[in-house]
Amino acid sequence: MGGSYREGAGFVSPESGLKREKRMKVIGLIGGMSWESSAEYYRIINETVRARLGGVHSAKSLMWSMDFGEIERLQHHGDWPALTGEMIAAARRLEAGGADFLMICTNTMHKMAADVSAAVSIPLLHIADPTAEKIKAAGLRKVGLLGTAFTMEQDFYKGRLAEKFGLDVLVPEVEDRAKVHEIIYRELVAGIVKDSSRDAYRAIIARLVDAGAEAIIMGCTEIMLLISQADSPVPVFDTTEIHALAAVDLALGDA
Repeated sequence: MGGSYREGAGFVSPESGLKREKRMKVIGLIGGMSWESSAEYYRIINETVRARLGGVHSAKSLMWSMDFGEIERLQHHGDWPALTGEMIAAARRLEAGGADFLMICTNTMHKMAADVSAAVSIPLLHIADPTAEKIKAAGLRKVGLLGTAFTMEQDFYKGRLAEKFGLDVLVPEVEDRAKVHEIIYRELVAGIVKDSSRDAYRAIIARLVDAGAEAIIMGCTEIMLLISQADSPVPVFDTTEIHALAAVDLALGDA
């Protein structure tokens, strides 16, 4: 290991010329929903920080990881007030721990993003915003949305894409929505990846494209475990990767 010792500074590695004029912000991640996708967030964020800063740099971050068994039960019982309370508590813990901004590492739980944001004094990086910005930058407007039934059917996500960014959002038909949701909760959140489920998603994507979708939003952070660009005839926007990269931009002062 190279480096030198400076009196008063201790050991200094060759890479510690890290843009000292900028303080890296501390990312506060609300994760565990599921941990499979939270692990991808952690990997993408740290690989990207290392690539941008060089050497052995990594992100300054805190994560509060939920027990997804409890979260899933409350979701399917429709107890959104209890879920909101859990999310606010997690956000406050991260703020108290020193996070400079927050990110909710799941699309569905952005249902209570406004309540979470109002409960803390640090910013919340909303997952839909960098995703929509990428879509608009690509010159696209009509998009197909895949996600949990909550995300596909309720307005908290689709409405933001439409009202804030002017996107025209298509969702699958009822039976297809049920299939997308089932695969997420019975397989992907448990790390189970089946070729038959990939084929089902490909067929659903094809039907969205036939309906006019110019792109597909993978609006559940687990979908990237199953589907990639190779599975779609139109551009695919992976919200996990986009959200994680936007967090790095914000942490390094490049946003």
